Amino acid sequence: MATYTTATVTDVRHWSEKLFSFRTTREPGLRFENGQFIMVGLDVDGRRIVRAYSIASANHEEQLEFYSIKVPDGPLTSRLKEIRPGQTLLLSAKPTGTLVVRDLRPGKRLFLLSTGTGFAPFASVIRDPEVYERFEQVILVRGARHIGDLAYGNAIVDGVRNDPYMGDIARAQLVDYSTVTREAHAHTGRVTAALESGQLYADLDITPLDASTDRVMICGSKAMLHDCCQLLDARGFEISAHIGVPGDYVIERAFVDS
Repeated sequence: MATYTTATVTDVRHWSEKLFSFRTTREPGLRFENGQFIMVGLDVDGRRIVRAYSIASANHEEQLEFYSIKVPDGPLTSRLKEIRPGQTLLLSAKPTGTLVVRDLRPGKRLFLLSTGTGFAPFASVIRDPEVYERFEQVILVRGARHIGDLAYGNAIVDGVRNDPYMGDIARAQLVDYSTVTREAHAHTGRVTAALESGQLYADLDITPLDASTDRVMICGSKAMLHDCCQLLDARGFEISAHIGVPGDYVIERAFVDS
């Protein structure tokens, strides 16, 4: 049975009617790699309700941050969306996950492909100075249904680019590309469609994905993961098969069948 600790909520922000983020205290002994997840939960009427949440804050930060969708009838999120600073949550003591940079082979460009709250682990990855040391360019691709759904990601990207310590390197190496499917926007359509059609490369004036130089991290819906994996496999990319086995791309395996 997993061991849980108690954390105090320090901040809550609602970005739209269906998306919110929250921050909590962090146990001094908690260690994690950027991109990993942790179990977050509440005890309700004698029953413990938990679900996996990617840690959106970087591993060098003093607090933990999470990004969540509001599911009206969700056993946990229907309650979690009502939390306020000062209340407590349960956090599992041991973060884990397969969406980590160390399981990628050396490369020149790092593509971060996300949809919806799948952006959360990349919020931590793009705040990791070592990522910019390993790769010459970090290309963040964010897909959403509506423009308003991009607000949290916009704030994180702006924060990184204006960070007093990382701002210069992020402005030079971090490329941000957002696309929406249900509204008029600078870029429209699904993430996979933008890759398959070549529109993303044309918009950014970059060369297409190349397995010899590029590495990829993917987080999103099951359908998005499936389509992205097929796209990469067809182009000669090899997935990291197991923790500790480097590949050309990684996904969070724990979420695939959940």
